[in-house]
Amino acid sequence: MVCLGNICRSPLAEGILQDKAASAGLDWHVDSAGTNGYHVGEAPHPLSQKVALMNGVDISAQRSRKFVADDFDKFDKIYAMAEDVVDDMRRIAKNKFDESKVELLLNELYPGKNMDVPDPWYGTEPGYHKVYALIEEACEVIVERHKG
Repeated sequence: MVCLGNICRSPLAEGILQDKAASAGLDWHVDSAGTNGYHVGEAPHPLSQKVALMNGVDISAQRSRKFVADDFDKFDKIYAMAEDVVDDMRRIAKNKFDESKVELLLNELYPGKNMDVPDPWYGTEPGYHKVYALIEEACEVIVERHKG
């Protein structure tokens, strides 16, 4: 799960997908990163943590990290929160960029629409609830497709 700063959207996506996968009996390792690296080592945004916890998902132990080219070697699937994030991933990964592993998260809900998960960074708490709901719905689709 990749967004810009790895403190709002992608930590929510990591926590939600990991929780849903574990509940479905899927032994997945879910991680998240940001393309800009401005918040490396920081915990998720307080409102992301609050909204996640209100929904029974604790993301407080996560720490932001920067997306690196080697992530293409480590992960089978890389979901981006927005099209500009994919552009950043392409720039960072250079010749390691693998288009077959990358998908916009909301294409799970709206195939081919290439919609971005809105960035709640500058907004208020209701925006974080909206983002949580979108991510949760997309993660449900992913898990449903893969569980036995």
